[in-house]
Amino acid sequence: MNAVEDVGDQLVGAFQNPGLLLGIPLALAGAVFMSLGAQYQHRGVEKVERLSGADGASGLTLNQIKRLLTRPSWLVGTLMLGLAVICQLAALVQAPLIVVQPLGAIALVITTLLNARISGHSPTRQSLTAIVCCVGGIFLFVFFAAIYATEQEVTDRELFVILALLLVVIIVLGACWLILRHRMRALFYVIGAGVLYGFVATLAKVVIKRIEAGQFEWITAICVLALVSAAAVGAYFVQTAYSSGPPDLVIAGLTVVDPLVAVLIGMVVLGEAAAAPWWVLVIFAVAGAIAVWGVVGLARYHPQVLSDSQELGIVRGSTPSAEAAPGEEATASPQRTDAPPQTPDAPRRDADGPTRPDAS
Repeated sequence: MNAVEDVGDQLVGAFQNPGLLLGIPLALAGAVFMSLGAQYQHRGVEKVERLSGADGASGLTLNQIKRLLTRPSWLVGTLMLGLAVICQLAALVQAPLIVVQPLGAIALVITTLLNARISGHSPTRQSLTAIVCCVGGIFLFVFFAAIYATEQEVTDRELFVILALLLVVIIVLGACWLILRHRMRALFYVIGAGVLYGFVATLAKVVIKRIEAGQFEWITAICVLALVSAAAVGAYFVQTAYSSGPPDLVIAGLTVVDPLVAVLIGMVVLGEAAAAPWWVLVIFAVAGAIAVWGVVGLARYHPQVLSDSQELGIVRGSTPSAEAAPGEEATASPQRTDAPPQTPDAPRRDADGPTRPDAS
């Protein structure tokens, strides 16, 4: 009973904060900018792939990265993502984490609607279920984390542990990319970017607090270097994910995996969940599993992913055999296609949606 009363008191106290009048609109604006930025960057990556004639699903090449820096759509998307970060940081300054952090998941809903309209792939029941799991799981996770987490001062020893974990993560992800990159798809890059950005958020928080306290010593400089390195690798993974998956899948990974990793670091390494009862830890595990299952489900059942898979050169059971015996007529049921018949005068359409202008 006391736990329920504590939750109620914290919620009432949070919504009595006058900073919410500015914090909530800033968080919502950040979600909108993140959604638009993802769409524009995805468009830029697709355009670079077409111009270069090379698929970037196994990793963007240096030439493709250089081309991205000259694509107007990609640069506009990068600017919007920068505005999203600024809005999110400003919202965290004005309003409590319990209110601001869950609002970032709205970007997934907005991106899904935008991508459905642009690409023409309407969400299916399975993909909508996956999105609900993503948003619901992260809301539940962050809700209880914000209530029961106790912020602790980060010691040098704990900071070394975080840096060591980040080094291990970068080595593992780098080894997987080098060895298995031709078999990796969007889910690997999405989860990898989310994990790295979780460390980026944690290190950014540590650096800001140390600068405010006037403690910019050598270990803080190492944190800044590690932060920049993790952000750079994460950004590369995000751009590669755009080439092998729809933008709402990328946003799903970032809005789910990123906060999960940041909170897990706070609980396991920094001891911020020491005051949480055992049943809250169970809720953490269940909510996190639901959110991650949603990301995996979206990667499997997203309508654009399923549509793209039908364009692969796979020999299907209904395909006529080239080795049919002489005199035998190969029979096959006609392949079903949702694409309208093309006429010589009809404008060409890309496989993933309406024709886009070359300037994008």
